[in-house]
Amino acid sequence: MIKIENLSVAFDGTEVVKKLSLTIADGEIVGVVGESGSGKSVTALTMMGLVSEEATITSGKIWYDDTLLLEAGKPRDKALYRSFQGSKMSMIFQEPMTSLNPTKRVGNQVEEMLKLHTTDLTAKQMKEKVLEAFLSVGLKDAERVYECYPHQLSGGMRQRVMIAMAIILHPGLVVADEPTTALDVSVQSQIIRLLRKINKEQKNSMLFITHDLNLAKRLCNRVVVMKDGNVVESGTVNEIFDHPKEEYTRKLIEAVPSREKKMQRFSMNVGDIQNANGQNMPLQRPDILEVKDLNVSYMDGSNSLFSSKKKKQVVTGATFTMKQGEILGLVGESGCGKTTLSKAILGMNKDVEGSIIHHSNQPQMIFQDPYSSLNPAKTIGWLLQEPLRAAGLRDKQFEMTKADREAAAFDMLHKVGLSDKYFYRKSSQLSGGQRQRISIAQALITRPGLVIADEPVSALDVTIQAQIMELMRKLQEEMKLSFLFISHDINVIYQMSDRIMVMKEGRIVEIGETQEIFDNPKEAYTKQLLAEV
Repeated sequence: MIKIENLSVAFDGTEVVKKLSLTIADGEIVGVVGESGSGKSVTALTMMGLVSEEATITSGKIWYDDTLLLEAGKPRDKALYRSFQGSKMSMIFQEPMTSLNPTKRVGNQVEEMLKLHTTDLTAKQMKEKVLEAFLSVGLKDAERVYECYPHQLSGGMRQRVMIAMAIILHPGLVVADEPTTALDVSVQSQIIRLLRKINKEQKNSMLFITHDLNLAKRLCNRVVVMKDGNVVESGTVNEIFDHPKEEYTRKLIEAVPSREKKMQRFSMNVGDIQNANGQNMPLQRPDILEVKDLNVSYMDGSNSLFSSKKKKQVVTGATFTMKQGEILGLVGESGCGKTTLSKAILGMNKDVEGSIIHHSNQPQMIFQDPYSSLNPAKTIGWLLQEPLRAAGLRDKQFEMTKADREAAAFDMLHKVGLSDKYFYRKSSQLSGGQRQRISIAQALITRPGLVIADEPVSALDVTIQAQIMELMRKLQEEMKLSFLFISHDINVIYQMSDRIMVMKEGRIVEIGETQEIFDNPKEAYTKQLLAEV
C-alpha cells in the first residue's frame, strides 16, 4: 500500500526527519509514537503532499502501490497529489475546530469532497451520501448535524464530522494525526472504536499518530517509535510494549500514567500524630473551599434585538468541600459542566445560585493551552509580574516595588525548573512543556492557596506530561497548595488526586477517596468511565 524509503526532510538546512523507512500494508493500522518534535507529523504531511513549501526533501522516495508520489531532487507533482488526496488517501487532523470553516455548515463542507472528486452525482445524491457518511460515524441525528455550523457541535461530534469527510470516498489510506487529544475519555474510546470499525468495514490502511501510548496499544497492529527524526524501534504491539529493545522506548512506556504504579507523594490524610500503637492518625485539615447547592446558568441565544434569550442551567445542586493541601480530581464528559463549575468558583460566572465560600487568597487557574493564554507580545518576566501588579492594584497591602516583583518572578522561574535566561524570552520561543511551566508559575506567583488546573497536561506528550505532573506534586507539597484538578485522562486523575468528583450532565454523581472510587465505584456512570480506560 504505502512504502517510504530513506526519507529525509529538512527546514532551513536542519533535518527533522532522517533516513526514515516505513511500510503500511493493505488493511494494516500502524501507529507512530514519540515526543513533540520527533518528526511524526512532518512525516505524515510529507506523505500526504501537505508539507510546507519551505521543506526540502533531501533524500528518499514515497510510493502508493505502484505509483511514485515523491522523489528527492524532483519537484512535487501537485496535480498527481491532488488526484490522490481525498479519493485514495485522506487525513484526520488533531483539532477539528481549526480545520473546519466556521462560516459554512458542516454538511456543505463534507460535500466539497464529492464535488472535487466526482462528476456524476446530483445535489440530492451528494447530500444523501453525506448523511450516509454521518450515520456511519455515529452521528445519529444526521439531518440536524448537516445544517449545523462547527461551533454548534460538541468536540466529539466535530471530530466525527472530520472522520466522515476523510472516509466518504473510501480512500485506501487514512492518516489520523492526534485525532483524540482534546477529547474526554468516553468520547476518545468511541472514536477509537469507530476507527477500528472503519478499518474493518472499508479494509483501508491507517497511519495513527499519537503521543498517547495507551491508545496506540489499543488500536494498532504495529508501532513505530520516533525520536529526533529517527526511527528508534518498530515492531508489533506486543513486541514494543511487552519486550521493548531500546532504552528510549522503555522510557516512554514507563512515563505513561498507570494504576499499576501510583506516584509517590505525601498524603493529605496523614499527619504526624500517632496513636498508642504508633500508627499515623488522620490529621483534620481545615476547609479551603465550601460549595453548597450551587446552580450555574448562562443566557442561550443570539445577540439579535429580535430574538429572545433563554436561561440555560449548566450546573445543578453542586455541593462539596475541599481541604487545605488536597488535590480533588474532577472528571466527566465534555459538556458536563466541569469548566462552568470552575469558572463559577473563580467568580468568572455571575449567574449563580447557592453559596461559594473561600478560605484562601484569590484562587488562580492553570489553563489547558498556554500558547493561547500567554500574551505572545510580552516577555516571560513581564507575564510573571502581571499577577503581582494586578494584586497590588486590587489591594494596597499587596503592593510591591519593581525590584521585589522581579525578584519574585526569578524565584518562581527557579521553582518551576527554569533558569534566569527565560525571564527575557517570549512564549513563542518556548516548547510546549516550558510554556506550561510558565503558566503554572503565573498561577502560583501570588501564592493563592487554591488553584484550579483545567486539563493542564492533556496536550503534552507522555514524558513532558510526567514531568509537569511531578512538578505540580512537588510545588503542592512545598507551597501547601490545594488543587481542583480537571482532566479527561482517568489514569492522570488516579496519579494526582486524593479524592475524585464525578460529574454528569451538570450534577455531581459521585465523590470519594481515589482508591475507593477506582476499586468500588457506586454509580453506573462512574463504572462506565472506568471501563473506557
